[in-house]
Amino acid sequence: MHFDLIDLKLFLNVTEAGNITAGAAHSHLSLASASARIRGLESSLGIALLERGRRGVTPTAAGKALAQHARLILQQVERLQADLTDYAQGFKGQIRLLCNTSALSEHLPERLADFLARHPNIDLHLEEHPSLRILHAVRHGTADIGIISDAVDASDLQTVPFCTDPLTLIMPANHPLADHDSLRFSQTLHHEFVGLGVNSAMAIYLEEQALHLGRRLKTRVRAESFDGVMRMVVRGAGLGVVPQAAVERFQQADQLKSVPLSDRWADRTLLLCAPDFGRLPEYINALLRHLTPETAFLGTPMSSSDN
Repeated sequence: MHFDLIDLKLFLNVTEAGNITAGAAHSHLSLASASARIRGLESSLGIALLERGRRGVTPTAAGKALAQHARLILQQVERLQADLTDYAQGFKGQIRLLCNTSALSEHLPERLADFLARHPNIDLHLEEHPSLRILHAVRHGTADIGIISDAVDASDLQTVPFCTDPLTLIMPANHPLADHDSLRFSQTLHHEFVGLGVNSAMAIYLEEQALHLGRRLKTRVRAESFDGVMRMVVRGAGLGVVPQAAVERFQQADQLKSVPLSDRWADRTLLLCAPDFGRLPEYINALLRHLTPETAFLGTPMSSSDN
């Protein structure tokens, strides 16, 4: 079969008008050209599509089937053109965003929901990973942007601050460590912990910090969220390490003792990262502007030395 979109549009115009002359006019074709195209369609398909009469033409059964398919094809082409126009204007697409546990649960839900409500043609593919895995994904193009802790080396990428995100030690008010104003992580490792799921970025991060000290984290039980960790800690199940932001929104925070961790890795800032902000599509820049309204880097590409 050899025909194009002009042929399909012409055939629809002819069947709707009931004669080739009017169909040709609606298609902005001469009568001779339109007639040749209709004959070419019938020859290509090997079947008559129109019954000719003195008062015009009517579609055969095959012609009716062709008209039905042509209508669907042309509607789909119109949708394709509309979508591509959105892409050309920079506001159609899917953003692949990777982030750590804290960003996913504490800092992003409302912000991302507001963004998606304002931009119905943009979708988000959101995944939780440890910062080192996020760096690898961003470097190799399997993520568009990432949100990482400043505790990892991202000097080969461009970064901008997203938010502060200090980690804090939580415990019941009567815990033996409750009298301290601050603690090093190493001082807590002989006590038992309530942790997050083994595959969560935060759980992996804390296990790595313990291993750096030559120790293992004593995890008694695991919860599915920071809220679950804090509820178990309140009841005396063990210590917990959570973002300060999680403590501040916890309804039973007055029943917890919160002690800052003095380790440098715990006093952290979350960073947005990408290989080159200046080369990101406009729809991703729109998200970055939404997440960091106080940052005016978009439109002026940053260098890695600007971090």
